[in-house]
Amino acid sequence: MNSILKSIFITLLPLSGLYFTILGAIHIIKHGLSAPQFFGQIIIASTITLFFVLLFLKPVARTDKNLKTHTTLIIFGLLINLGFSILREINLGEILPSLAMFLSWILYLKWYSIFNNRSENAILKKGAQFPKLDFLDINKNKITTSTFSGNPTIYLFYRGNWCPLCMMQIKEIALQYKELEKRNVHVVLISPQPHTLSKSLAEKYELNFHFLQDYKSEASKKLNILAKNGLPMGLQVLGYDNDTVLPTVIITDSNQKIIFADLTDNYRVRPEPDTFINIIDNIN
Repeated sequence: MNSILKSIFITLLPLSGLYFTILGAIHIIKHGLSAPQFFGQIIIASTITLFFVLLFLKPVARTDKNLKTHTTLIIFGLLINLGFSILREINLGEILPSLAMFLSWILYLKWYSIFNNRSENAILKKGAQFPKLDFLDINKNKITTSTFSGNPTIYLFYRGNWCPLCMMQIKEIALQYKELEKRNVHVVLISPQPHTLSKSLAEKYELNFHFLQDYKSEASKKLNILAKNGLPMGLQVLGYDNDTVLPTVIITDSNQKIIFADLTDNYRVRPEPDTFINIIDNIN
């Protein structure tokens, strides 16, 4: 139930932000400076809306955990709304949208963005042997993890082409391709998304990366990194399944022994791009 609520929440949040931005702007146009409390509502709602819009227009691979700049603006907007509402003895109905958007932002930071108990994943502990898993390549051929034995391997489990942070993280790795190639590193990019979507991503980069499908999320289940109903509600129309994967990076040595595991507890907090090169360079 919690995952379904998150799926619905993340779809409604930016839409609500857009709605209350437009609603606040209409009030300002109609009443001008006689309704200054709506400036606060616009600041809150537009900050939330722009955050999600810019994730797609100008994607990043990571953010700070609490999105300090955005949160500061939202608090500022709330204070404007509450301040003018108290001074002008305005009814509660004109305060509720700002309070609701503020609380929704806190939920986004402290509930939606967070993955619980990931550090308890004993399967992916440093020093453990990476399990033998089966995947499908973009031509639907079966590939096992034993294929990558003999060289260091970066396994990056990403949610899908719909996730802008995932796409930017893959782009960062692509920019390191020459350095990784010098070190004979396999780069394995794994998602539960359909073959056609992974194939379009592979064609975009045209690098010697392995774009694999975790068919029916079988590997994610075995590794305990499945995000049940993790897809934002509505994206099913683009061909994605309801289930996705928790963003995860595993680096193994030539014997498929885990030397690094990033099990982030926040989908917006991911390793810096130089981390992978440094880890590989320090293999004994």
